[in-house]
Formats: sequence, C-alpha cells, structure tokens
Amino acid sequence: MSDILNKAIVLVLNRNWQAVNVRTPQEAFCMMATNVATALEIEGENHVRAVTWDEWIALPIRPQDYAVQTVHGPIRVPTVIVAVNYAKVPKKRSKLCARSIRERDDNRCQYTGRVLPPDEGSLDHVLPRSRGGKNSWDNLVWSSKEVNARKGNRLPHEAGLKLLATPRTPKELPATAAIRNAHGVPEWRLFLRE
Repeated sequence: MSDILNKAIVLVLNRNWQAVNVRTPQEAFCMMATNVATALEIEGENHVRAVTWDEWIALPIRPQDYAVQTVHGPIRVPTVIVAVNYAKVPKKRSKLCARSIRERDDNRCQYTGRVLPPDEGSLDHVLPRSRGGKNSWDNLVWSSKEVNARKGNRLPHEAGLKLLATPRTPKELPATAAIRNAHGVPEWRLFLRE
C-alpha cells in the first residue's frame, strides 16, 4: 500500500474547478471523508462528475486506477478532487534558488547579455557575501562563470562591469502556474495547461 501512495499524487481544484494545489492520497482521503472535498470520477473529457466519499468508496477499481486495500476492501485513489468550500486561487512566488534566478534572467548573463547553457552560468552576488551581500532576489543574478570569476569579491563597477537590468523579486503567480503534471496523469490535462 505505501508503494502506491508514494507514487500517486492528487490534483486539488477549488470549487470553480481551477487547479490550486496537489495532495497525497492520504490527505485527499481525509478531505473527502470529512466532506471538505469531493472526488472527480473522470472517464474521458465528456464524462466528469463529482462524487461524494460514500459513493466513492463503492466505485469499482478500473485497470488504470491506483487502489489502497482497507479492511472493507480496495478503494480507488482519486486523481482529482474538488475543495467544495474553497474559491480562491492562491498566489505563489518561486523559491529562491539557482534555477529560479536563471529563469528570471532568461538564461542570460546579466553583465554580457549572452544566453548561457545552464552549465556555463552561475549565481553572482552583486554585493559579494564577503562584503555583507545576502542571498536575496535583488542581490543575485545569473552570470557566466568566466565573468563571475573575473568579478570576484568586487562590486560590478569595481570590476569594470555593468548590470543590464536591476535584479528584482519576481511577481507572485497563481498557484496553477506552478503545478506541473510531472507524472503525466491523463485526467490532470483537463485542468492544467501543458
């Protein structure tokens, strides 16, 4: 059972059927059993219906379904649930990491403007850490490794460099924009842009 639960992940929609989060099967079952959420029974694009917990536990297990074994028999793991009393679309900001900085800066060295493959770039602290610079959106830029090495512990102007743009904190985006269908769940394609 734990192997199935480790592989499966459940997409959570708000009551307007907009993707807002993902949950584990255990969390989804808890939400359904307490009537916080209903599951969606999906059979193709034209057959989607909300199903309550009492009805869900009686549904047959199809060949493509994950299921968990309980003392009362197997229960299908839902792929999509709807939080029935939740209407918001939360906003999220990317986590501060090298990948996020690289994406924010469009894979460009912020000193030369050259587009860099990921392995040719690195994070540069505009104000070096040795001089009090922090790991923050407005102090980190994507730079070529050669330029970063040349800059060293200096400020850009001290190294004869100039930033192409002032680094900024990215805007928060709707949570839907951050949800990826990494496992290729067919039912999720109805609710997420690929």
